[in-house]
Amino acid sequence: MFKLFFAKVLPHPILTIMLWLIWLLLNNTVSPGHIVLGLVFAVLIPLLTSGFWPEKVSIKSPLTLLKFLIIVLFDIIIANVMVAKLILGSNKNLKPAFFYIDLDIQTPLGISLLANTISLTPGTVSCDLSTDRRHLLVHALHVEDVPDAIKQIKQRYETPLKKVFTPC
Repeated sequence: MFKLFFAKVLPHPILTIMLWLIWLLLNNTVSPGHIVLGLVFAVLIPLLTSGFWPEKVSIKSPLTLLKFLIIVLFDIIIANVMVAKLILGSNKNLKPAFFYIDLDIQTPLGISLLANTISLTPGTVSCDLSTDRRHLLVHALHVEDVPDAIKQIKQRYETPLKKVFTPC
């Protein structure tokens, strides 16, 4: 009975916690008023939008997700430096490329996070997803070896996301 009530009031508990923490961080305060107001928003937003979610989010391996986030942050920092060097140098050295990544991950949330992770990393952007959700078109500012770039994206980003997000 309690579990059913909890599931109805908090359809996405992880999202609720994240929204509450983001609210407090954006307001830069932990005053009682902001704690309560943030909690109200954090509960209401997932509750009111739960009908729009195509699937229930299930995180299978939280430690893998944490490791993934650290890798992404590291890659963003390194990519910023590399892109700065590339754009400040001669344009003759750039080797832009479009390429498709064959996706092994199948959950809509996992695919979305993969595409967003690629776009967050400077120098790359996800451009299109095939209608069957099996191929992701990516543009890179500079690619020496396309198969190696695909391998890196699959190993560093897709594999951990596939472990973390499983269909319910």
